[in-house]
Amino acid sequence: MNIGVIGCGYVGLITGVCLAEMGHSLICVDNNEEKIKKLKNLIPPIYESGLSELLKKNKDRLKFTTSIEEAVKDSTVIFIAVGTPPKESGDADLSAVENVVTSIVKCMDSYRLIVEKSTVPVQTGTKIKSVMEMRASGVPFDIASNPEFLREGSAIDDFLHPDRIVIGLETERAKEILLKIYEPLGVPIIVTDLQSAEIIKHASNSFLATKISYINAISVICELAGANIKDVARGMGLDPRIGDKFLNAGVGFGGFCFPKDVRAFRRISEKLGYRFNLLKEVEKINELAKERFVEKIEDMLWNLQGKLVGILGLAFKPNTDDMRYAPSIDIINHLLSEGAKVVAYDPVAMENARRVLPDIEYRENPYDVADGADCLAIVTEWDEFKNLDLEKIRSLLKTPIIFDGRNIFKKEKMEELGFIYKGIGV
Repeated sequence: MNIGVIGCGYVGLITGVCLAEMGHSLICVDNNEEKIKKLKNLIPPIYESGLSELLKKNKDRLKFTTSIEEAVKDSTVIFIAVGTPPKESGDADLSAVENVVTSIVKCMDSYRLIVEKSTVPVQTGTKIKSVMEMRASGVPFDIASNPEFLREGSAIDDFLHPDRIVIGLETERAKEILLKIYEPLGVPIIVTDLQSAEIIKHASNSFLATKISYINAISVICELAGANIKDVARGMGLDPRIGDKFLNAGVGFGGFCFPKDVRAFRRISEKLGYRFNLLKEVEKINELAKERFVEKIEDMLWNLQGKLVGILGLAFKPNTDDMRYAPSIDIINHLLSEGAKVVAYDPVAMENARRVLPDIEYRENPYDVADGADCLAIVTEWDEFKNLDLEKIRSLLKTPIIFDGRNIFKKEKMEELGFIYKGIGV
């Protein structure tokens, strides 16, 4: 099938490349000329495991351009995957979606299926339909919602081996087309109305964020009571009604999706007439997780002024270079505001980190970070950090203190090795 994807950001690019892998012909559009130039040369503008290989493998089925008109003319189906960043109010900024829809309508001369891939508030599909009806001049079209459920670091696998696919639509014609697109995957496809599909995305992300904040709140209780959050989480997770996913206590969630979607869903609910105060607490607990981590460092070092704090991990999660809403940003800025000096290392995110954290020193590896530091703080759970030569780390540190913000080590083992160890909820 001939498919256009408008927006070559994280979601759009993964969608385009994976649809090409499934055998479809893709035209991928972005208004960033530098990004398109890279993609034409098969250079990924983002870090994602396996992306470079799939770009090269499917180069004959992928075309990259800055022209929306080109994509609309040559495609029956057009996925909209542009950014929907939060406004100050928490509402999603849909200006890019509106601009794209307006551009699509101008280029249409026959039937097109327009698919929301971007995360948008419920009823956005209805608004898109209204705009198109006013401007389409009788040209037939359908609107559909097909939310993405991609995890950075495993996005390609998530796309090609999903738990389920959600499509919201209004006509049999749209249903037929989307079922045909996803038929090669052989997974359950949930067919709903537009509004239900739009809510599924926000409801899913908000639930997962709630689960993370819940276990982080329990970790505080564990610390106060002398319990171990790892044992508590395991005891909870073996209950099939709860499950063990997203029950790892830490310094809070980050990334572009969870913080944005929780806030947006709360605003959507308020506009519809329901105050979703639970989600307000989810956000509050997430902020407190970062604050408590800094307080632990401050309490142990007594005074942060002039102290050298080593940070391992900057990206919001492992296997990505994404720094958007990364907990490391707030943690480091708080340390700097108290007069600490910060040295840091991340396997892939340092280039992006330099743009948002220009006032810290970046080092080549974890051992350089530990060298002469008053303590070491682990903020992202990269596998590289789980396999450190801990004896060497202890010998390099000025004082053998480790603050483990992701509980990647066992307290007993660390204390046996001579560390003063402070984890989360242990």
